[in-house]
Formats: sequence, structure tokens, C-alpha cells
Amino acid sequence: MADALKLNILTPEKEFYTGEVIEIITDSTQGRVGILADHMPLVTTLRPGVTEITEKGGKQIKVFTSTGIMEVKDNEVRILCDVCEWPEEIDFKRAEEARKRAEERLKDKNHDNLDIRRAELALSRALARLKLQ
Repeated sequence: MADALKLNILTPEKEFYTGEVIEIITDSTQGRVGILADHMPLVTTLRPGVTEITEKGGKQIKVFTSTGIMEVKDNEVRILCDVCEWPEEIDFKRAEEARKRAEERLKDKNHDNLDIRRAELALSRALARLKLQ
């Protein structure tokens, strides 16, 4: 039985994080999911949220992850996401403004389904970033 997982978080721009961890908690489209060593194989889509990582030494880290995919197999976890940010990289004033804009768009009843989906995604990204404040 393994006591740790290898975690890689990748974005289109860079390898965001690589390390040995004992737990990962993140937001899938089916709900919040926790991954420990010896987890069964899994592929799931991610929604914007706060990903919590407990490193092998016990240090806990929180990062913003946007939409993407997570694959779990043989004690290796790969998270491929559009954007990943450390809390200190987030412009919280900008996130709050994005939240307000998205809420206003969702109140407006004169829009098509594409606008609704875009506003919902913008709102979920803004709310997830604000959780790290």
C-alpha cells in the first residue's frame, strides 16, 4: 500500500506544480472529490474551484484551478486545467468586479443560452478565486 501520490498540475503555459502529496481535494463537475494513495483509476472533468493539496511532509496548500481534467492512475494524479493560480497571484479586486458583472448578466433575461453559460462560468471562476482571499 502506497503512502503518497505523485501530483502534476499543468496549464497550457507551464507546469504549475509537481510533487509528492498525501491528499488532493478538488471540484469535479460531479461534486467535491478527495484523492488519497491507492485511489481507483479515475478520469473526471473539473469545474473552477479551490484545490487543496496536502504535501507528503504535511504542509497544506490551496490553489485556484479552473476548468479542466483530472486523471488518477497508479498513484499518479495529473490535473490539466486552463488556469491555475497561487492565492498571491490573484487580483481579488478584479475577481470581485468579475463576480458583479456575471451576476448582472445573469439577471438580464434578454440573452441566449451561450451568454448564460459564459456568465455562469465567469461567476464560478470569480467565486472560487474569492474563496482564497
